[in-house]
This record gives sequence, C-alpha cells and structure tokens, in this order.
Amino acid sequence: MQRQAVAGLLRAAPVTEELGRRFADAGHELALVGGSVRDALLGRLGHDLDFTTDARPEQVLRIVKPWADATWDVGIAFGTVGARKDGWDCEITTYRAEKYDRESRKPEVAYGDSLEDDLVRRDFTVNAMAVALPGARFVDPFGGMQDLERRVLRTPGRAEDSFDDDPLRMLRAARFASQLGFGVDPEAVRAMRDMAERLRIVSAERVQVELSKLVLGAHPRRGLALLVESGLADVVLPELPALQLEIDEHAHHKDVYEHTLTVLEQAIALEERYVGGGPDLVLRLAALLHDIGKPKTRKFEADGKVSFHFHELVGAKLTKARLKELRFDKATIEDVSRLVELHLRFHGYSGGEWTDSAVRRYVRDAGPLLGRLHALTRSDSTTRNKRKAAALQKAYDSLEERIEQLREQEEIDAIRPDLDGTQIMRLLDIKPGPLVGKAYKHLLEMRMEHGPMEHDAAVAELLRWFREQPEAQG
Repeated sequence: MQRQAVAGLLRAAPVTEELGRRFADAGHELALVGGSVRDALLGRLGHDLDFTTDARPEQVLRIVKPWADATWDVGIAFGTVGARKDGWDCEITTYRAEKYDRESRKPEVAYGDSLEDDLVRRDFTVNAMAVALPGARFVDPFGGMQDLERRVLRTPGRAEDSFDDDPLRMLRAARFASQLGFGVDPEAVRAMRDMAERLRIVSAERVQVELSKLVLGAHPRRGLALLVESGLADVVLPELPALQLEIDEHAHHKDVYEHTLTVLEQAIALEERYVGGGPDLVLRLAALLHDIGKPKTRKFEADGKVSFHFHELVGAKLTKARLKELRFDKATIEDVSRLVELHLRFHGYSGGEWTDSAVRRYVRDAGPLLGRLHALTRSDSTTRNKRKAAALQKAYDSLEERIEQLREQEEIDAIRPDLDGTQIMRLLDIKPGPLVGKAYKHLLEMRMEHGPMEHDAAVAELLRWFREQPEAQG
C-alpha cells in the first residue's frame, strides 16, 4: 500500500511540492489531505487534489493566483479556493471546524488553528491522514493507515461527537461503504442507530448528493444494507425497509427487500450492455425503487397466494414523490418513475407471440428509456428455478429480436402518424383545435396497430374517420 501511495504522490509531486514551497515562503502551512491521501494509499489517486492550510481564503487567493493556470472562488464562503495547474484540480481549504446548530439545516463554518485540529474534525480516520508540504511528511494521528489496511471506517474521536457535529457523516459512512467496499466500526454503527433521527436536520439537497454517490458506488448493496440496519433508511428512504416483510409472489423463499437488492446488482451487471457503460443513476434508482408499491397493494388471496395488483402504478407515484422530496432534478424523477411504471409491461406479453402492434407500443411507451427498460426487466427475474429463469430470458430475447426486425422494416423509435397536423387541417378544412388532436391521435393509433400507411391510404382513412365524427355532421 505504501508503494502505491509513493507512486501516486510522485505523479502529483511537481505540483504539490511547488505549491507547498509557495505557501511556506508566504509563512503558511499546507498539507495534502483527506480523500487525496486515502486514494493515493489505495493506488487510485485521480487528478483532483485536496489541500488544507492555516491561510485564510483571501490569503490563499493571493498565493495561488500568480502560480495557477486558473482559479475560482465559488466555495470561498466555506473557506475553499480552487486552482488548476498542469491538469491538476486543487481545492485548498482553510483549517476548519464545522458543526450544526440544533435549529439549522445548514452547517456553521468556523476556522481551526492547526492541522491536527482540522484532522480530528474529519469524518473518518481514513480521511484524517495528511502529507505536510513541502517535504511530504506523513501525518496520521488517528491510525488511518491501519484502518485503511483493515478496510474499516472509524471516526477519529467518539462517533457520537462526530455525528453530532455533522449528522450527514452517518450517511457518508454508508456512501463510503458502497464506494470503497469497507466495513463500518461497530461503535459507529451503534451511534448511527442511536442518532438516525438527527439526520433530519440535514438539507434534502445534501442528503440527495450522498445517496446518489452511494447508489453509484461499486458496492451499493453494502451501503444500502447499512442504511437499513442502522435505521437511516427510515429517515431518507423509508420505502426500502418497508419491503422487508413483503413476500414476493415470484419467489416465496425471500422477501421483496432481498429481491430488490438482487435486482439492483443484476441491473448493474447489464449497464455495459444496455446503457453504454456505467454507473447509471436512472437505471440503478429504478431497480432500487421498482417494487416500492408492493406494501400498499399487498392482498392475501383466497387460494393462499399473495398478490400485488397494480403495484407498478402505485410504485411510480411513490417514486415520484420520494425523489421530489429528495430534490432530484425533474428529468431524473420523470425517467425513474416511468421505468417503475413500465417494469411489468413485458409480462403482459411474455406468454405468447409478440405482434407488430405490441412491439410498437412497447417501444413507443419506453421511448429513450428502452435500453434501461431492457436491463430492468431482465434484472427483475430472480427466481432460483432455472427452467423458469431460462424461459423468461428466452421470451425477452424474442422481444428484442422482434424489435430489431421491425427496425429494419420501419421507423419504430419515434413513431408518428402518416399525416401531420398541418396536413390534417388542410385535408379536413378545419382550424387548429381539439378536433385536430383527435384526428392526429386516431392516425397514430392506426400507425401503431397496422404500421406505416401509404399517403393515399392515410388520407382515405382520415376522411372516413372524419365523416363519422359529430363535427362533420353539422
């Protein structure tokens, strides 16, 4: 690990050492810190470097402006100045102490006095290591190196004090568990259980950022399981733990919660195939939320089975409400809720031959989400019955083949009527209004059902339809 760190730091050394000398010449301290040191030790240092200093933000700007290729001060209110040099993006933050007021949803920012004081206020020991510059002196007052080798997240001081200073750190523990695949110290987990409600003081925007990073991590199941185990999910995503006791009608041997985590993992495995790489937030959120309508729709049938009729429609509404509350952007909310709504559409056709009309409607309804819908639908099969699983996959293979066959014959990805609104108004001699929309909708339905029509045939169908309308009778 130390060899990896040296290699990583050597890549950045021309920038870090030069910057360290500039601060020293100005009478200030500077240290590479936090995620940059952690990632260097893990052999995964990128081109973003985090520094901390005793210099105040205005002093930092005076030091770096003559040296950097570019600077920015959008974070100066929080004590952070940005600079770019030779392809390295540097964020330089004044030593600080940050804690929440009991009544505020925003953290207070106060400057600290020393590197050690700054490190003790950081979230976890693996992020509380530093390299003092110039000279690259390694600073590790809380055993971060040892915790990194143990692959465990532990707070520098008492977990209760750390989480009380910034409750978001509890959610960050789950995020790092997902990103790094680390475990969390039992003392920290106990504190998370005891203090989960404290997370409500944090703004929805900050929660959303951490939750998104968790879902996009390399090991999201680990992070999500920690959210549920600690009770944090009851605060930020209550629909997830609510799935634990809901028996899935497709797999009676496991509850919907376990099924959901499996679907998420299987969807991730299909990102490369259907989304062109990954990680993909929309697909992962859809996989995570696709069955959240089941608790509200569960019904025990007379034959002893359990049904969840229309859970996809209920789930889509719940998804939209939850993502809106978490302040996700409108496009993400619409796309994820649409996938949740459509995730069972395939099963309406899986038992028989796909007609051209059914294929067109499936593609039309999915629109630009078709690739993600492919991945989600395939992932939703978690049965241990190999014969049943093979049959479902074969049926979906058949659907994809039918889609490709129709694509070769006609345009099905953006289906429109054979006549547009202007042509409809001219042929019927009518002005813009509801009747134009009705005619357009009728021709679109004909296009969906029968495929492309020749122009003369489309005109004849339009005129036939119009003669039957009450407006034509007057």
